[in-house]
Amino acid sequence: MSTTVREIGKSNSLFNQFLFELRDREIQCDSMRFRRNMERVGEIFAYELSKELEYVDKEVVTSLGIAPMRVLAEQPVIATILRAGLPLHQGLLNYFDSADSAFVSAYRKYRKNKNFVIKMDYISSASLLNKVLIISDPMLATGGSMTTSIKALLENGKPKHIHVVSLVASEEGIHVIKKNFSLNNLTLWVGAIDNELTAKAYIVPGLGDAGDLAFGSKLD
Repeated sequence: MSTTVREIGKSNSLFNQFLFELRDREIQCDSMRFRRNMERVGEIFAYELSKELEYVDKEVVTSLGIAPMRVLAEQPVIATILRAGLPLHQGLLNYFDSADSAFVSAYRKYRKNKNFVIKMDYISSASLLNKVLIISDPMLATGGSMTTSIKALLENGKPKHIHVVSLVASEEGIHVIKKNFSLNNLTLWVGAIDNELTAKAYIVPGLGDAGDLAFGSKLD
């Protein structure tokens, strides 16, 4: 068992154009475009990730005959962390369009000393027993929210493989995921890896608060 990291932004593709627009503070002012670009990168993640899933042989009847095809052996379960992950989740769901969905509400609760803990508020999931789990969140900063969310989801059964999808990740966040899930078959899919994490656990250069950019500012 091992953790593999795939940084798809390293290869030249349209993915990097969408990532450029998601990072650009001027383009970010258009929340509809931000959501659409997040959905687009979700679709690209889905396509790249699909290459590593299991396939079976199947025949399809056309209007002129029968064609042998290779199709997915089974649909994954697609999970996301509310609320920032919703557009990314939709992009994944656009391609895995028969997949079951799971939703996790996990958030940072700040203390008086400005430190924070991750609180779990809500979870809704189908059984994950022997399934492929794909869980997405646009930013993997400290890795705390993702770790808490995956552990909560694992109470619904042990999947045969976990795919974590994040647009931008910090080195620290990747280390935390590897440390906490070293005994799981886990693949981490990221668009870009940024080195700096501020004292308030923001990724630099990052792209900002994905939830606020997609859906508007929230009350603290």
